[in-house]
Amino acid sequence: MKILVIGPSWVGDMMMSQSLYRTLKAEHPDAVIDVMAPAWCRPLLSRMPEVNQALAMPLGHGALEIGERRRLGKSLRGSHYDRAYVLPNSFKSALVPFFAGIKRRVGWRGEMRYGLLNDLRKLDKAAFPLMVERYVALGYDTPVSSAKQLPQPLLRPQLQVEDQEKIETAAQFQLSADRPIVGFCPGAEFGPAKRWPHYHYAALAQQLIAEGYQVVLFGSAKDRPTGEEIIAALPDEARSHCRNLSGDTSLEQAVILLAHCRAVVSNDSGLMHIAAALNRPLVALYGPSSPDFTPPLARQARVIRLITGYHKVRKGDAEQGYHQSMIDIQPVRVHQELNALLNSEQEMSCTS
Repeated sequence: MKILVIGPSWVGDMMMSQSLYRTLKAEHPDAVIDVMAPAWCRPLLSRMPEVNQALAMPLGHGALEIGERRRLGKSLRGSHYDRAYVLPNSFKSALVPFFAGIKRRVGWRGEMRYGLLNDLRKLDKAAFPLMVERYVALGYDTPVSSAKQLPQPLLRPQLQVEDQEKIETAAQFQLSADRPIVGFCPGAEFGPAKRWPHYHYAALAQQLIAEGYQVVLFGSAKDRPTGEEIIAALPDEARSHCRNLSGDTSLEQAVILLAHCRAVVSNDSGLMHIAAALNRPLVALYGPSSPDFTPPLARQARVIRLITGYHKVRKGDAEQGYHQSMIDIQPVRVHQELNALLNSEQEMSCTS
């Protein structure tokens, strides 16, 4: 069976979609799964053993361009896909499989997709509270009416990184081999409200450095100023053990280095979901956004959140746009959760 998946366009969503690919391979072991997604997704898809190949979606997020989607769909007809799974809920995302003439086209009803999808399923959001459940539910030929009907536990995202890659990439960035790494992911999309304050990150970094760790900051180029603020808040003697790699790594390198970390502390972000898929001990910090829909999908994850509900705010009222609920998460609490995870991992390694 040849399967085409129209994948999501965000890092976290792409990571969660791996649970569908794993489910499809479990249901159809001989299936060949190709995923069409933005070109930047390739470093993630290449580390998912269930995925045969990544097909670049050349159109930007939000672009309709029906003519180009028709051309793209027709170019896929020679691949003779048996079925397609459309993960985004938009009208435009269903066009390529339709123009490709794929016989069975599966997805949630979404926005006006009658005819474009011919295995159209009605989503009861309350019955599938997690995004990953909604993805996985599409993988079963017989529709399921609620998450309770899905086999448990769900197949979690799992990225593959080789040990030699970790050693070589750490050496490339001149990271110390003498100190274990704790990764920080201090950035977040859509404004500062989802960010744990830089001064809290600095306080935690200072504590970890005193305990013999080195701290590495991950993110995109726009997160670099946040990383510089963290380093500036450290005492002089600690700064040499804290590296700001925001904007310096490719996504591929960031994945490898996160896999090399002893543990990770992160805001609600795409990198948080990558760290979870790498099975790193992870402390995830939530404020206005909610883990009730897209939590980190890892056994070794601890979520800290002091408020309830979802608050659609991109900039908080506190200094530098931080949200009070993030300010209220104290470094000592994060350090306690981190230590508990590290101690638990050490105990498991000893017993194994």
